[in-house]
Amino acid sequence: MATKFEGWTAHGTDSIKGNLKWEEYKVKDFQDDDVELKILYSGICSSDLHTMSGNWMDVSKFYPLVVGHEIIGEVIRAGPKAKPKVGDIVGVGPMCDSCLECEYCKKGENNFCTKGTGTYAGKFQRGASAGQDSQGGYANYWRGPDTFVIPVPKGLDLAAAAPLLCAGATVWYPLETYGAGTKAKKVGVVGLGGLGHIAVQFAAALGAEVTVISHSDKKNADAEKMGAKHVIVTGNDPAAAVAPHVRSLDLIVCTSFDEKMPIDAYISLLKPGGTFSCVGLSGKPVVLNPWQFCMNAVHFTSSPAHNPQGAARMLEFAAKHNVKPWITKYPFEKANEAVVSMDKGESRYRHVLVNTNNGGEL
Repeated sequence: MATKFEGWTAHGTDSIKGNLKWEEYKVKDFQDDDVELKILYSGICSSDLHTMSGNWMDVSKFYPLVVGHEIIGEVIRAGPKAKPKVGDIVGVGPMCDSCLECEYCKKGENNFCTKGTGTYAGKFQRGASAGQDSQGGYANYWRGPDTFVIPVPKGLDLAAAAPLLCAGATVWYPLETYGAGTKAKKVGVVGLGGLGHIAVQFAAALGAEVTVISHSDKKNADAEKMGAKHVIVTGNDPAAAVAPHVRSLDLIVCTSFDEKMPIDAYISLLKPGGTFSCVGLSGKPVVLNPWQFCMNAVHFTSSPAHNPQGAARMLEFAAKHNVKPWITKYPFEKANEAVVSMDKGESRYRHVLVNTNNGGEL
C-alpha cells in the first residue's frame, strides 16, 4: 500500500494563530537515493513561525505548506542508493538536499551549496524531482533524499533530540568552529531561550567558562543548572551593566533576534580579536557600528545550517555529554495549541510534537 502523507498544513500567514489544517498533501516523487520516515517526534522551531507568518519571505506559492525541520523518525523505506536502512532511527534538520556536484558539495560542505533545498518551503533542484516542493515534519511521514539524513546515536532521548537537529546544530556550528573551550575559553551566550539554553550546555561541556547575558534575572537558576558560571543582567541600561565586564569574553553566541538589541554593548564584552556570532535571525536588519569592530578587531559572523558530518558530530557529542534540550511535549493532535504557545513565548525552552500513532512516547 502506498504511504498516505497527512500533516498540519499552513494556508495563510495566520496559521500560527491556531489555523493549521490536518489534511493529505502531495510530496516529491520517490528516487533511488530517497528515504521515507515514519515520524516519531517533530520539534517546533522559531523558524517555523517566521516562515508561516511571512516574516522571512512570501511562502504562498508553497501552500499547502507543512513546516518542521527538527525531525526524528524511523526509516520505513529506502531507495537502492540510500545510505540509511529500513529500521534506522535518523534525524533531519533545516536542509534536506544539495546538488552533490559543486566544489562545496565535493568537499562535504553541502550546507554552502547554492542549489541547496530547505526541508520545507523549498524546491528540489536535481533529478526527476527538480521543481517539486519540499515538505517538513508536522506530519505522519517524511520523504526526501538521504543527503542530510543523520543517524541518531544510541543514548539520546529521542524527543529531546529533535530540537538538536536545528537549534542544536545552529549553536554547535560557532562553538565548534571558533574553538569553545580551547581557543575560546570564555564564552558568552546572549539570551537563554530555545537556542541559548542549548548553547550554554554545549559550551560548558566543551570546557568553556560560560557567561549568560540576559535582560532579566528570571532565569538565573536555570542558567546555573545548565552550566553557566556567570550571568550579566542588562536590564534597562545595558551599557552600564556590561561596563565591569568589558573585554572579558573570547566568543559570544547571540541568540536574540531583536533588531533593537544593544549590540554595541554586547560587542564591547569581546576581547580584541574575539568573535560575535549572531544566530538569532530577524526579518529586519540589525544596525552595526563599524567603530566597535575597528577599535577591537572583532569579527561578526553567523551560523548556517550545519553540514551532515558536523550535525552527526553534534549528536554524538550530545549523547556522550548528556546535552539535553529542556522540552514540553505535545501530542500531534494539539499542534495548533503548541504553535500558539510557542508564538506567545511560553516555551521553556522548546516544544516537541509527539506522534503517538507512530510510536512516539509522551
